[in-house]
Amino acid sequence: MALKATNPTTTKSWKKLQSHFDEIKSKHLKDLFNSDAQRAKDLTVKWEDFYVDFSKNRVTKETLDLLIELANELDLKDAISKHFDGDIINETEGRAVLHTALRAPKNATVLVDGENVIPEVHDVKKKIENFTNSVVSGNHKGFTGNAITDVVNIGIGGSDLGPAMVVDSLQYYKNQLTTHFVSNVDGDHYQEIIKHLNPETTLFVIVSKTFTTQETLSNANSIRSWFLESQPKEAVANHFVAVSTNIDSVKNFGIDEANIFPMKDWVGGRFSLWSAVGLSISLAVGYDNFHSLLEGAHKMDKHFKTSDFDVNIPVISALLTVWYNNFFEAESEAIIPYTQYLNQFATYLQQGIMESNGKSVDRNGNKVNYQTGTLIWGEPGTNSQHAFFQLIHQGTKLIPADFIGFVESLYGNNDHHDKLMSNYFAQTEALMNGKIEAEVMAEFKGQSLSQEAINKLTPFKVFDGNKPTTSLLIQKLTPESLGKLIAMYEHKIFVQGVIWNIYSYDQFGVELGKQLAKSILKELKEDDSSSNHDASTQSLVAFYKENC
Repeated sequence: MALKATNPTTTKSWKKLQSHFDEIKSKHLKDLFNSDAQRAKDLTVKWEDFYVDFSKNRVTKETLDLLIELANELDLKDAISKHFDGDIINETEGRAVLHTALRAPKNATVLVDGENVIPEVHDVKKKIENFTNSVVSGNHKGFTGNAITDVVNIGIGGSDLGPAMVVDSLQYYKNQLTTHFVSNVDGDHYQEIIKHLNPETTLFVIVSKTFTTQETLSNANSIRSWFLESQPKEAVANHFVAVSTNIDSVKNFGIDEANIFPMKDWVGGRFSLWSAVGLSISLAVGYDNFHSLLEGAHKMDKHFKTSDFDVNIPVISALLTVWYNNFFEAESEAIIPYTQYLNQFATYLQQGIMESNGKSVDRNGNKVNYQTGTLIWGEPGTNSQHAFFQLIHQGTKLIPADFIGFVESLYGNNDHHDKLMSNYFAQTEALMNGKIEAEVMAEFKGQSLSQEAINKLTPFKVFDGNKPTTSLLIQKLTPESLGKLIAMYEHKIFVQGVIWNIYSYDQFGVELGKQLAKSILKELKEDDSSSNHDASTQSLVAFYKENC
């Protein structure tokens, strides 16, 4: 077995953590700061252009020591080595997990079945670079001789969420190409995209490892039919490229074999933006920026692989999730980026985290008797402050939150940026401190309110505080820093899976609904009502067929 398979709740360190939790669970963050003048310094990690402050979490130095003891007892260091070395850690699918190899340098060696995969990785990167430069420069033209102006990425899941998030996040760095994303099999979705496009100047990138994904192929075929309404069949070769392993099916679609970009099965979909799946990213921002994205991720890989756990950003982040999820019984985490550019970041992490660690069977095949994955949600600040922060501040749920901010504004509008960042700093302070009754009463002084009115309003204006946050302060949003940030969360996912004794890299839960959808689609198309469904589903299908 590649990874150690131990129920974490049976370990000595888990039992120590439980006793420790009983001792400190009611302690307030204000008191932790008041009793330790070095707390902010001791619980902050500075690494390259990252400043990560963990001090506003409901932990002490002893808590972190015990969490690291748990990680050591569960052989996290050995698991990290096996991950990077290409061991079959995705055992249920019999695969290595090597998205880290996609950003490794040329001189690296990573063996899969005894073969170094790095030369092939760099061959694909060179192909992406050449194709990107050809399209961006205008040398690659459409069938009628016009330069490409628009790129449409057709994919779903990891073939959409990652590239779409990165392209959106790096809009400041975009070139003259306009990039669009079609994912949902909802026909209205792709129709809204293509109605603004000129087929003579549009490049379509179909992303499907097997070239069989129903949503992707349905959209690709419909868009191809729309394209052929105005263009000859031979024009498909100029306007369609594919990221896939199914060469024959791609060629049958009409795509030139030279325009097929390969991917490997040791790269899971939700970790695939670093591979040829990132072709749309490269086209949108240029290959140099795509390369910088990969470079940033590789730097975080080295930090994760080599840093001691007490200064290891992904490890500490993951252990804090275990602390809140399994001891405080917090079920969700909020991701709050203080930049509009990261508008899709929480959505992207929903797939990465919830699809990876939403498991209820451990690596021994047994049902777990503890909580695993967390619910992930969030929106950019300051928008989110006017939406769901009320729940975080005064609701009944404990919601740990990551606050992501940048020191520099990309356009240099310091007035707006200062206002943005003043909210970033203020919210974590407010969540920590809250507002006690005496402070509320003091605010009422000078107001023309009766004592009766003051007494009535006071309970509603009291904030308990003691709400945990982690502050990630990054110098500037660049392709490299974004690569570091994404890779940080990828490694956090891995550590959580190791601690929880689950397989993070399969997603069998996604398949059942797809299988049922195929059989129901047959019923809808063939007017077949012979399949057995529960009464609810049967009634819903019948109502749909009667009224569509």
